[in-house]
Amino acid sequence: MAKVVIIGVGGVGTVAAHKCAQNPDVFTHIVLASRRREKCDVVRDAIVREAEKHGRKLPVIETDRVDADSVEDLCTLLRRHNPQLVMNLALPYQDLTIMDACLECGVSYLDTANYEPRDVAHFEYSWQWAYREKFEKAGLTAILGCGFDPGVSGVFTAFAAKHYFSEMETLDIVDCNAGNHGKAFATNFNPEINIREITQNGRYWQDGKWVTTGPLEIHTTLTYPRIGERESYLLYHEELESLVQNFPTIRRARFWMTFGQEYLTHLRVIQDIGMARIDEIDYNGQKIVPLQFLKAVLPNPQDLGENYTGETSIGCRISGKGKEGEPMTYYIFNNCSHSEAYKETGMQAVSYTTGVPAMIGAMMYLTGKWNKPGVHNVEEFDPDPFMEQLPLQGLPWEEFINPPLEVDKID
Repeated sequence: MAKVVIIGVGGVGTVAAHKCAQNPDVFTHIVLASRRREKCDVVRDAIVREAEKHGRKLPVIETDRVDADSVEDLCTLLRRHNPQLVMNLALPYQDLTIMDACLECGVSYLDTANYEPRDVAHFEYSWQWAYREKFEKAGLTAILGCGFDPGVSGVFTAFAAKHYFSEMETLDIVDCNAGNHGKAFATNFNPEINIREITQNGRYWQDGKWVTTGPLEIHTTLTYPRIGERESYLLYHEELESLVQNFPTIRRARFWMTFGQEYLTHLRVIQDIGMARIDEIDYNGQKIVPLQFLKAVLPNPQDLGENYTGETSIGCRISGKGKEGEPMTYYIFNNCSHSEAYKETGMQAVSYTTGVPAMIGAMMYLTGKWNKPGVHNVEEFDPDPFMEQLPLQGLPWEEFINPPLEVDKID
């Protein structure tokens, strides 16, 4: 019997819960937990209705409440349910408290985004990597960054290294959302996390050191399969930190994301009027954080799916030396339809492409394929069983061998 606790039932948690329930031979018992239990009840009821509609077998699904900022509260939850794995799909601020609770209660751990403190827009793996020895000594596995990017992007890179390259020299992770949700301005995942991420300085790896750029300073036009040309901006993204350590032949590693001009105009105004601030201000005698207030008035990412058209395209463009030492280029990617994701799970493709890999990572752990005590990023495991599951679970991947790579022209 394999029991998981899913903490967080936002867009990603909702998708992961649906996908776990679709694999009842692996996930025999699912517990959905959030600060508000009624949110979990809504997700559970939707899963039950979908299963009845398609005549599917269901695992046992329970709901509960938890304050993920409290180790004590988390331990009460884990001791009550005694799961084999915690899927942390809550906020990145809560990674460390959940890891502490897992250690205290003897439960393995998985997340989709690395820790960042609430009061600083800065994220890196050092805080979580500091838990390596503790998890190893406890005989517990912690799988970090098991969404799409980070997540599948790391698995794609490991797959390329295993099957195609003797040395990878350049890596460009490209993330395009060519969808249209019809809103004047909205973020595709938690607005607070999203805006913090893209308003900080860019950073990329070049010849053994990090190079810092201004926010969205470097950009270029890239072509995405079945989508076409989109302006793409260089950001710092956490998987770069682990990938250049785990694949030390990489001399240059970058991350690119697309943004439309209307989105960037709104973002610039938000910054200019101070609504992107993450420090507290006094408002009528109350302390509020402007970005948290903005989050409360922006559209909820969970509500974008119904009228969302278009698709996402996320992949890795890699160059280096092939298995025989010959020059080689490689492009591996997934395109995901917003409308198809919504039909299946009630969520748009950005949530879908994160929630499905989280479920597959949990499946890898529970079936013994990714079970290694310690704290590990996804590229440290065998990519093949994960890659086999991606198309079976709704995220088919495609590859181009020796295509021209537009990113090679950008220095």
